[in-house]
Amino acid sequence: MVYTTAARKPLGTTAKTGQDCPESGLWRPGTNGTTAPIARGNTIPPYAGQAVTWTLVQHG
Repeated sequence: MVYTTAARKPLGTTAKTGQDCPESGLWRPGTNGTTAPIARGNTIPPYAGQAVTWTLVQHG
């Protein structure tokens, strides 16, 4: 048997509100110190009612 694992996206990967999340983990909205767990495949949410670019800061 051959098992393969998909490579994780590197920390610092970004995704914009409305896009599919490319990697499960903790994401930070813009330059805000807040983080939120977002699972791969879920829609990247807005933050404080605004479309923002989120940055992956920790793998899930």
